[in-house]
Amino acid sequence: MRVLGVDPGLTRCGIGVVEGVAGRPLAMLGVGVVRTPADAELGDRLVAIEQGIEEWLDTHRPEVVAVERVFSQHNVSTVMGTAQASAVAMLCAARRGIPVALHTPSEVKAAVTGSGRADKAQVGAMVTRLLRLDAPPKPADAADALALAICHIWRAPAQNRLQEAVALHASGSKGRTR
Repeated sequence: MRVLGVDPGLTRCGIGVVEGVAGRPLAMLGVGVVRTPADAELGDRLVAIEQGIEEWLDTHRPEVVAVERVFSQHNVSTVMGTAQASAVAMLCAARRGIPVALHTPSEVKAAVTGSGRADKAQVGAMVTRLLRLDAPPKPADAADALALAICHIWRAPAQNRLQEAVALHASGSKGRTR
């Protein structure tokens, strides 16, 4: 499975591509950051993010795009920018018919480090170890994007089995009366 991980942000949007399957060594195919100037107009920044993500999609042809689920923070302007960048990533994937998976920061941290409360340094260290890199990707947004892709590769098989079980249960209970 080839997954493009996106750590959304208006100023720095982390991007990372990981290939592999659960239980086997993973390979990093690319990592980077789409940057936009903080003083640019919002529309121009969103277009720049779109163009950057489209380049990554063209180059790496992922099967899935994993995006960090936006969560409530105290700073509303930060949440809005993150949500807008997240929407751009989802739109780019949807336009191409690529499935999108959303993972919360705590899900990603727990999958990669074993603790949903891990800090950025711990996530970076584990990403480095899991992908057999010489050093943690910089900035942290890039490492977080790789962590999202790793999380999805590891969680997808279990999530698929759960969805199949729910669908099977739902179809088996149709037509029954109590």
